Amino acid sequence: MTDALKPPQSLIQATDLCLQFGERQILNNVSLNLNAGEIVTLIGPNGAGKTSLVRVVLGLQAASQGTLTRQPNLRIGYMPQKLHIEASLPLSVKRFLQLALRRKSADSLPVILESLQLTGIEHLINNPMHTLSGGETQRVLLARALLRNPDLLVLDEPVQGVDVAGQSRLYQLIADIRDQRGCGVLMVSHDLHLVMAATDTVICLNQHVCCHGHPSSVTEDPAYLELFGQTTHSGIAVYTHHHDHHHDIHGDVEVSDSAAVHESGCEHTHSPAHNRDDKEHRHA
Repeated sequence: MTDALKPPQSLIQATDLCLQFGERQILNNVSLNLNAGEIVTLIGPNGAGKTSLVRVVLGLQAASQGTLTRQPNLRIGYMPQKLHIEASLPLSVKRFLQLALRRKSADSLPVILESLQLTGIEHLINNPMHTLSGGETQRVLLARALLRNPDLLVLDEPVQGVDVAGQSRLYQLIADIRDQRGCGVLMVSHDLHLVMAATDTVICLNQHVCCHGHPSSVTEDPAYLELFGQTTHSGIAVYTHHHDHHHDIHGDVEVSDSAAVHESGCEHTHSPAHNRDDKEHRHA
C-alpha cells in the first residue's frame, strides 16, 4: 500500500468529552481526532473551553465523561501560551533548555542545538532569556517543545506577544516543522486571521463543537460567523483580481492600446494585507 493510500496514523481520539465543575459546564460532548502530519487549530471566544480541552488532551485534567484514546508511548511536546522569567535570574537559553531535558550539559548540547537550528535561533544559545524579544521567546518555547522529538506538538497561542509579521513567519515555521518531522500539531488560537494558511482542520469550540472542517468552509459556517462576526470573516477572505492593465514600477497603470481589452484572463490572488497595501487602480 502506498503512503497516499495508507489511513492516517491516529495519535489521539476523543469522543463525547464532557467536563463539569459543580453546576458549571465547561465542555459538552466534544469529539476530535489528532493525526500524525496534520495541523488542527482550535478556535473560540474567551471562556469557550479551549484551555480546558487542551488540559484533558495532555492528561492534566480528567474528563467528567467521554473517552480519550492515545497512541501507546505517545510523546507530546507542549508550548505554553507565555512564560514569565524574572529579569534578575541569570538564565541563558542553553540553560533553560537543559533544565527541560534534565540531562548533563555534555549530553544535552547536540539535542539543544538541533532544536534551536530547527527554529532558526541557534545564534541565541548563550543569550539571557529575559533579553529576548517576544518572537525570540516564542521560538525558544517552540524549541523546548521539540527537544524530545514529539509525535504531537500542542501549542497554546504560539504567537502570543509577537507582531503581525512575526506571527506569519512563526506559523510558517510550525508548518515547516510538521513537514520535516511528520508530527501532529494541535494549536489554540482566537481566530483564523493568519493561522488559516497553516491549518488543515479547524475546530470551532464554544463549550461544544460549533463547526469543524477545512478553514475555508468553517469561515462560511453560520456558527462561526455568529461567534466572530462578518468583519473577521471578510478580513481573511481570499481576493481575486482580474487584470486588464499593467503597472509601472511605481504601481501606476500604464496606458496602452491593449488597455481597453477587458477580461484578459490574467488572474492574481492576494492576501487581505496585500490588498490594503496595493495602490488604487486607476483605469484610462
